[in-house]
Amino acid sequence: MKLNEISDNNGARKSRMRVGRGIGSGKGKTSGRGQKGAKARSGVSVNGFEGGQMPLHMRIPKRGFNNIFAKDYAEVNLGLVQKAIDAGKLDANGVIDHAALKAAGLARGGKDGVRLLGKGAFSAKAKFVVAGVSAGAKAAVEQAGGSVEVPAPKAAAAE
Repeated sequence: MKLNEISDNNGARKSRMRVGRGIGSGKGKTSGRGQKGAKARSGVSVNGFEGGQMPLHMRIPKRGFNNIFAKDYAEVNLGLVQKAIDAGKLDANGVIDHAALKAAGLARGGKDGVRLLGKGAFSAKAKFVVAGVSAGAKAAVEQAGGSVEVPAPKAAAAE
């Protein structure tokens, strides 16, 4: 066997069909797209269209419920807060609130404030001012000698 005798197995590489190259090629004129219509044109998507029949995604029933009054909290675990304090990103002597947690990169989003959750070990004496706190998180903070303050939610406009 010589280098010039090496070749791919038959059928390993299939050359692409060049369309629109005359009637003798078998793919001339309309290039295998048939006559007119949306599918004959370029740049037209017909995904999900079933020829006027009600499409599948509209035939199956709607599920679930989207509560428009739900509060959007940024959830922060105590273990991550402790890590940030140890790394010097958070000051345990000051008040830890939404702005401080956001600056430390712990709270993302949460337009209604921060909710403190109790996952992880917590040992720093710190004062928290957050929009919500779980019972376990509150117990862990108070056991470490800190405190958690949950201010009253802002009252809605008088009707």
